[in-house]
Amino acid sequence: MANEGVVKFRSIPALKLASRLVLCMIVGIVLSACAMSQITSPFRSSDKKKSARDPSVSEERLLEAAKTETGSQVDLAAAATHCPRFNVWPRDRLLTIYEIGRVGDGLAIQHRGEITKTARECKIFPNKINVKYGFAGKVLLGPRGRPGRFSLPVKMHITDRTNTIVSTQKIQLAVTITAENPIGFFSIVREIAIPLPAGATPSDYQLFVAFDRTAPGAG
Repeated sequence: MANEGVVKFRSIPALKLASRLVLCMIVGIVLSACAMSQITSPFRSSDKKKSARDPSVSEERLLEAAKTETGSQVDLAAAATHCPRFNVWPRDRLLTIYEIGRVGDGLAIQHRGEITKTARECKIFPNKINVKYGFAGKVLLGPRGRPGRFSLPVKMHITDRTNTIVSTQKIQLAVTITAENPIGFFSIVREIAIPLPAGATPSDYQLFVAFDRTAPGAG
């Protein structure tokens, strides 16, 4: 009987020890699962952010970008890889329209346009490059300006590796300015195909947008 009592007395600590071991194993599994969740969740959130980004050129996106003052190139991630560069022609980012016969007179300014954003994406084929490009900007009324609908002339140039203009397109921008707000915004998206001769690469070409200074009253 004494021996049986000893066995029973010693079995109680053994059960407690076994219970603690099982509890530790369960806690370890839970902590391990939490750790895995913390490691993998940043990648899942990153994937969601990446899939939420729209790498396409759209007038809506450019129009929204034109209303901010950050940078001149809209970020299109990998969509612009190996694309010809797209910039504003030097010194032609701005266009000021004066009253006829008063070019250069600050008090005679009717309105002034500015190109503020550019973006492009490409599809490259063995013999050509299809470029979808867009640009956006704003127009401000001057001292002699009146609310209404304005037409601003723009030129698109394509240059080759020698910086020679090989193609030019003319575009008319339409901008509306109301009496309540002396500033209007514009955006436009177009597509163009650039022939790719043997030995040439997409980086040999560049696209430029520029206001056309031959417009009446332009200065």
